[in-house]
Amino acid sequence: MDSFPISLLFGLLVILIFLSACFSSSETALMSLNRYKLKNRAEKGHRGAKFALKLLQQPDRLIGLILLGNNVVNVAASMLTTLIVLRLYPDQSSMLAVAGGLLTLVILVFAEVAPKTLAALQPEKLAYPAAMVYWPLLKLLFPFVWLTNSVANGLLKLLGVATVDENNHQLNLEEIETVVKEAGALIPEQHQEMLKNIIGLERITVEDIMIPRNEIFGINYCDEIAEISDQLTSNDKTRVPVFKDSIDDILGVLHIKKLVADLINEDLNKEHIDQHLIPPVFIPEGTPVMQQLLEFQISRRRIALVVDEYGDIMGLVTLEDILEEIVGEFTTQASAVNKNIIAESETAYLINGAIHIRELNRSLELTLSTDGPKTLSGLIIEFLEMIPEAGTSTRIGSHVFEIVKITNNTIKTVRYHRYSDEDVTESSNI
Repeated sequence: MDSFPISLLFGLLVILIFLSACFSSSETALMSLNRYKLKNRAEKGHRGAKFALKLLQQPDRLIGLILLGNNVVNVAASMLTTLIVLRLYPDQSSMLAVAGGLLTLVILVFAEVAPKTLAALQPEKLAYPAAMVYWPLLKLLFPFVWLTNSVANGLLKLLGVATVDENNHQLNLEEIETVVKEAGALIPEQHQEMLKNIIGLERITVEDIMIPRNEIFGINYCDEIAEISDQLTSNDKTRVPVFKDSIDDILGVLHIKKLVADLINEDLNKEHIDQHLIPPVFIPEGTPVMQQLLEFQISRRRIALVVDEYGDIMGLVTLEDILEEIVGEFTTQASAVNKNIIAESETAYLINGAIHIRELNRSLELTLSTDGPKTLSGLIIEFLEMIPEAGTSTRIGSHVFEIVKITNNTIKTVRYHRYSDEDVTESSNI
């Protein structure tokens, strides 16, 4: 190369540094691609995305190809720099060290840091064109890439490192929730909440949303027909369980709509009730809510009774209860946060003691634990380890509750006082 002019050698050096920058930036760009956006674009027929997806399915080969090319280019640049220095300063060997230092600085800035920063900020603009170049290049240089990867993978296996990605980039529920939250303005806030609620159905069971046994509204078949008629016309339910004396002796579920004509004509009798009774559906405690939603969909039923391991009825769950977990409370009360919470002021709320803790946390943005008791009444009684009297106040974590009404050893009404964190901390130090 002694016959080549210096200007040509410098030109070749610039080209090699540019190629090194291309290899460095494309590596960062391809590895920074959002896999889900990539799959979406590939499915829509984007050519560069298709090649990128194929390359990333075997990342060891892609990295091997990029590093092979980058190292060849950098070594060639180093040799060319040495040749240029020897041509310019044949008698000054100390200039080789200076040239080496300058080349390192140039490669670091112009072929590593700047290109990789650009690629990290705009990966798609660089990754897709690079993928269309790398795919045929990989086919051409496959023997060299295969040999390099075989040696590297063999070394990793000796060190006990798996070379296969077993997770396959799958997301768990918490990560999916984060993706939904990070969607920002792309998804309206209300829709984000609904999506997060749907994801949350996988983690809760029917016990978390059921109507407790002592609050189940039902018809006692042994009552007089006039009393049954009054109960059917005065309640707001569409389907009610029918039992004999006790909910444990349940006969079936009655769809009130089918008795409307009899109720209007005051012609209702127990034979009509018998004709329209539907056999009850029993589900075990611990049934996931999502599974029960699918069961309701398949069976076209809207109501089920939750039983414990002994077969005793614990509560009742309806399709409406599950839908409320997704879309929120169905309520028309303007002064209520939902049907179980009434706002007295900006900082005080009257709460039904039977409210589920999950519902309370969601409605008032509290942080009460859901690992133990499922209702507010049960949580307070467990915390106090006794049945409190009306007027008793207690603080659970940073939340202050006042017992307003007790009936049959059950907390019926609670007043919640919302304080700032500073107020709670100050009061706890007095």
